[in-house]
Amino acid sequence: MQRHTLCAFVLLALAGSAGADDALGGLRSKVEGKVKGSANTAVVDKINAKLLDEGRKNQCSFKTDSDVLEPGCDEKAKRLANLLVDMKKQLAASNVTGYRFVVSGHTDSTGKADHNVELSKKRAAAMVKQLVARGVPGADIIPIGMGSQKMLVKPDNTPAKKAQNRRYEIQVQL
Repeated sequence: MQRHTLCAFVLLALAGSAGADDALGGLRSKVEGKVKGSANTAVVDKINAKLLDEGRKNQCSFKTDSDVLEPGCDEKAKRLANLLVDMKKQLAASNVTGYRFVVSGHTDSTGKADHNVELSKKRAAAMVKQLVARGVPGADIIPIGMGSQKMLVKPDNTPAKKAQNRRYEIQVQL
């Protein structure tokens, strides 16, 4: 009887130990996941700051109320495409996966909101087309239209302020 009790006790202790290992392993995985997530966030934040800065320097203009690019966009689009290719390399080197580049189109506040959202979608898609034509894989980049939802300058009551709000931005999204 004592022998059976001792065997049962040893088996229970082993099972408890395995359970503790499983719990510790699960906890370790969660901590590692959070550390990796924090590292990914830091890398993405740094890249997004660079993308915003370069995007502002390399804005292409569109014809009024249109998604047709004004002349002079080729070099700017080329610089942005090269930047995205470089950013992909940085993301890969940092083991960041599951991301997309998002090109968001923005308008000034002139006109109806639904029209501005549609126009900004078309402009973002036009920029995506330019970037893809210059080597950015189409599967890595998506366009979205924001209309005048995220204006940089409020109120945009002068031509200069309106021009600041008519833009596109490129960001990494996990």
